[in-house]
Amino acid sequence: MPKLDLRRLVQKLDGELVVGLEEAVAIAVRNNHSNVEVEHWLLALNDKSDRFQEIIQRSGGDLASIEAEAHRALERYPRDNTAAPAISTGIIDVIREAWLAASLQSGRTSIGIVDLLHTLLSDSSLRAMTISSIPSARDIRLGELERIIEERGAEPSVTAKALPGETAQPRSGDEEFLSAFTIDLTEQARNGEIDAVVGREAELRQLIDILVRRRQNNPILVGEAGVGKTAIVEAFALEVVAGNVPEMLRDIRLLTLDLGLLQAGAGVKGEFERRLKGVIDDVKSSPVPVILFIDEAHSLVGAGGQAGQGDAANLLKPALARGELRTVAATTWAEYKKYFERDAALTRRFQVVKVDEPDEETAVRMVRSLVPALEKHHQVKIRDEAIRAAVALSMRYIQGRQLPDKAVSLIDTAAAAVSISRATVPAQIEDANRAIDLLNLEKQRLELEPETAAGGERLADIELQLAALQASAKSFTTRLEQEKSLVEVADNVEKAFNEPGNRPKLGMLEKELRLLQGESPLIHRVVDRETVAAVTARWTGIPVGRLVRSLVEAVQSLEGRLQERVVGQDQAIALISDAMITARANLGDDRRPPGVFLMVGTSGVGKTETALALATTLYGGDQNLTIINMSEFKEEHKVSLLLGSPPGYVGYGEGGILTEAVRKRPYGVLLLDEIDKAHPGVQDIFYQVFDKGMLKDGEGRDIDFKNTTILMTANTGTNTLTALAADPDTMPEGQALVDMLQPELLGQFKPAFLGRVTVVPYKPLDDRVLGLIVKLQIEKVRKRLRDTYKADLIVSQGATEALIARSKAVETGARAIESTISRELLPKLSRNILQLTLENVHPEVVRVDIDGAGGFLVSVEPVKLLQDPPEHPSQKDGRG
Repeated sequence: MPKLDLRRLVQKLDGELVVGLEEAVAIAVRNNHSNVEVEHWLLALNDKSDRFQEIIQRSGGDLASIEAEAHRALERYPRDNTAAPAISTGIIDVIREAWLAASLQSGRTSIGIVDLLHTLLSDSSLRAMTISSIPSARDIRLGELERIIEERGAEPSVTAKALPGETAQPRSGDEEFLSAFTIDLTEQARNGEIDAVVGREAELRQLIDILVRRRQNNPILVGEAGVGKTAIVEAFALEVVAGNVPEMLRDIRLLTLDLGLLQAGAGVKGEFERRLKGVIDDVKSSPVPVILFIDEAHSLVGAGGQAGQGDAANLLKPALARGELRTVAATTWAEYKKYFERDAALTRRFQVVKVDEPDEETAVRMVRSLVPALEKHHQVKIRDEAIRAAVALSMRYIQGRQLPDKAVSLIDTAAAAVSISRATVPAQIEDANRAIDLLNLEKQRLELEPETAAGGERLADIELQLAALQASAKSFTTRLEQEKSLVEVADNVEKAFNEPGNRPKLGMLEKELRLLQGESPLIHRVVDRETVAAVTARWTGIPVGRLVRSLVEAVQSLEGRLQERVVGQDQAIALISDAMITARANLGDDRRPPGVFLMVGTSGVGKTETALALATTLYGGDQNLTIINMSEFKEEHKVSLLLGSPPGYVGYGEGGILTEAVRKRPYGVLLLDEIDKAHPGVQDIFYQVFDKGMLKDGEGRDIDFKNTTILMTANTGTNTLTALAADPDTMPEGQALVDMLQPELLGQFKPAFLGRVTVVPYKPLDDRVLGLIVKLQIEKVRKRLRDTYKADLIVSQGATEALIARSKAVETGARAIESTISRELLPKLSRNILQLTLENVHPEVVRVDIDGAGGFLVSVEPVKLLQDPPEHPSQKDGRG
């Protein structure tokens, strides 16, 4: 049948059938089917139409069976189509026969669902086709369908409408394209569906000024994502409804062009342009003046997306030039430069309205205006301190997003968290119960196995853990009930807040609740600064709010804890600790990283160990340490490996080693190892990082270093430090030592570089310090022995002195101690222990001494095992 006939037939379908047919097309597209078949249509009607379900049930059909059989029928069709599906001849035949029956026999002007079903089951060929794919359709009683048709009589059914893309041209004056592809913002404002907008009065006045001009009266709002461009247009809609606009704008309609609907299903060449031209024609012919809002305008004029979109700008320009189409557009700076500025004719049609990110106080007012809507949605109270905290914390810690968007997201999430905490079991109780369940499961498995010494020990451990967890869960449950009771009383007092005496009473109740909750509340009563800070901490990994207390404690004890791991460098550790304490007290420059340290000295004196210790002590573990070996960047062109390749070069979009590491983990330690070996041009890129805490990557994004402690190592000054260490009594301290290193430092680094860092000298290690490091390394081995074999390690003084002598014989410092232990001592120790375990013997004491040749002598004192030897590597893989 010709396409024209199909269009005319589709116009005869009632609204429910058209909606069903649209959904059938969508089902075919999702399944990559070439044609839209009757099965697609029936499945869609079953999903979308209550009337369809009512008719099927009344006439004896089984909806579940029809749905299941339709799904099975669709599975038989090939899924190899990538183009738009076509309407099948089966559907065309059904519509034609149903129209003949409805119009000629029943005298109706449209086809209803009952007509469709009756035609499918009364026409012999269509009935055979239907029952072959949906056998349960034979249960539908034709007589009942005919009675339903008689009950309808000759009354027209729901107003018929047509499929988008399959319609004839819309009739003049009916605004079909506007109703299909736009949303009426003035109507939403009239119905109270738009939130109040504050803080954008200047931009709103500029927008109105441009709109009332005679020529070039099309404003385009340009600003970064999240600054509130759409909100300004919504504010304009509110002003229009309130009548607070010039006379010529009071009776306009502000319509948002829905680009998603405009582009959906417009795969056929020319369809997109037809729709856009229809919208423009409807705007021109509308009896009420229309201003069209085009959000994300670059996606309309940008071309390159769907086929044929390249002509969108050419359709808009004539209408804009003649004043037949008035628009308000919105886009970002990057898209404006890419799509608008390259087309001078299009640029002249629009007047730019710059929308900048608001300052802190304006952002607070913006967020405050949204609080009533958020309180209504989440059914919680939001304190004003939470609003200020959301703005301040988002400015400080959330990069890559703009105010007020990020502050609104933060306080919205905090309100959701408070609402959830009042309706669900707290995480502390859930975690405890889950741990109890897992331990009980392990206990049941162990009780089913043969009795062993290891199994008995594990069962005893499980009993202890279960007792502790059950006590913890009980304690949490008791406190939860107490908190719920206090929260309920406080809520009731706040509802009657204006009654005499309730304000101080509420303050006392909240104080009592805080004392009960301590640092880990189970229920949050209101959204306050602490709840906003907790959300910030979850998003960024940066401790804020209540988490600051533990961080402050860690900072205060930082010097002592670092000195436990980095021996003999007390002055260097004190210098780094003081800087970190200043940063944590928020008395340093918050535009810079917490600390930028250049650690100089000979190899193996503790520089790298300082970075490891700092990451573990202050940032929660060495997973928050990023190490970059700068000796790999001796050529200046390799800077792209750090920042990412610029546009047009291989690797663009993949990110850089440095920028991606910090972007993913902004809160941590960055160690630039051997910075003195990097090319001076590579060192230059860090000036902005050290000064402003920011660095642009290859894609132009700002990477935030304000929460990253930067440590750099260099062997510069080795000769001076070694010479000074020869006479410890005359060795200078502090800044005097740095001044003596200055000539060597200036020979390696530019003055601009040194002026931005804190130089931290590391002294060569003497015998006393090397002895302490030997003890630390031996203690690590002793701990591993104790954990694995429950054996003790005794190292003689001679062996300790031999380790010290070996470290002094090379220039690698303390690294030689660890290397010697791994290379000479541990292999001998391991061979002895493995031999014993093969003989079912357990080592009890391991002694290390020195032999006559200066080598290490290892002896093991065994003890007979009662049952099972501990598992060792040779048993794990079946060798022995």
